[in-house]
Amino acid sequence: MYTVVALDLDGTLTNEKKEITPRTRDAIKRAREQGCHIVLASGRPLLGIEHVASSLDLMGSEGTILAYNGGQLFDTRTSQVLWERTVDLETIHTCFSYACEHHLAALSYDEEGVITEMADDVHVAKEAYNNAIPVRKVSNLIEEVQHPMPKVMIVGEPLLLQKAREDLLPLVGDVADLGFSEPCFMEITAKGVQKASSLQVLLSLLGKDESSLMVIGDGLNDLPMFGIAALAVAMDNASDEVKSHAHVITDSNEHDGVALAFERYILTK
Repeated sequence: MYTVVALDLDGTLTNEKKEITPRTRDAIKRAREQGCHIVLASGRPLLGIEHVASSLDLMGSEGTILAYNGGQLFDTRTSQVLWERTVDLETIHTCFSYACEHHLAALSYDEEGVITEMADDVHVAKEAYNNAIPVRKVSNLIEEVQHPMPKVMIVGEPLLLQKAREDLLPLVGDVADLGFSEPCFMEITAKGVQKASSLQVLLSLLGKDESSLMVIGDGLNDLPMFGIAALAVAMDNASDEVKSHAHVITDSNEHDGVALAFERYILTK
């Protein structure tokens, strides 16, 4: 019944060590052999997802990477961008200026990893660790980023980021969304861009509809995907709020919850 499966990464597909277990890897492999289209759906940049796709043998084979929290769709078979929505340069620079004035760490990405003026910030380090990519310190982030991006971030203490969002919404809210993948990570994407909206684009490109879609996730930024899925599966390590929007609950990311969901709802059909 479910021929497209969208998988969140952190807290879902990977365990606390950022690893995919053999049982989960095997379940995904068998689902693909049955014709299931795998979508790796994450707030991570493309660079932070490609190595995960490679570990699942998706690169060079049918599959999709949904990167930047929905800002980009990447075809793993052809290694080409299928679709992209970017944040305009003026908006990016407005957000970076605010971060600088309020001593918050802003970051973007280049071909190798994270770029930021505050390379020693613990939240920047966490973003780099989550993606398994390096951090490069730059002297002026505004000068460094001179082209639109699918996503940039401001990171820091949750209360400071909530205030930052309140201050920035009147300035950029007409053209950008300011959301949280974690309380310490504020993600700036183009207006209306989220995992669910780009997933709907992908379904159309695949000639599928929402009745074929299963989604597995644990975070607040997965909830819009839950809203369009025929089957929304929450991880046991998800918050109560996330669980309340799911159709079913699987085990945690430490106990092969993704594998269990595949075994119950894909591989038994």
